[in-house]
Amino acid sequence: MLGFKNFLEDEEGIGVVEMILIVVVLIGLVLIFKNKLTSLVTDIFETITERAGEV
Repeated sequence: MLGFKNFLEDEEGIGVVEMILIVVVLIGLVLIFKNKLTSLVTDIFETITERAGEV
């Protein structure tokens, strides 16, 4: 139990709460811009497919 207490009191590096907040923000951005991201990725892959024959 002492190891867990030391883990909770450790202030070095990125904490679990900060990592969870970053993940939540990233998921929120993906949900907000889902349609734009989907069309962007589709356009990129179409361009790659079209230009692959040129190489």
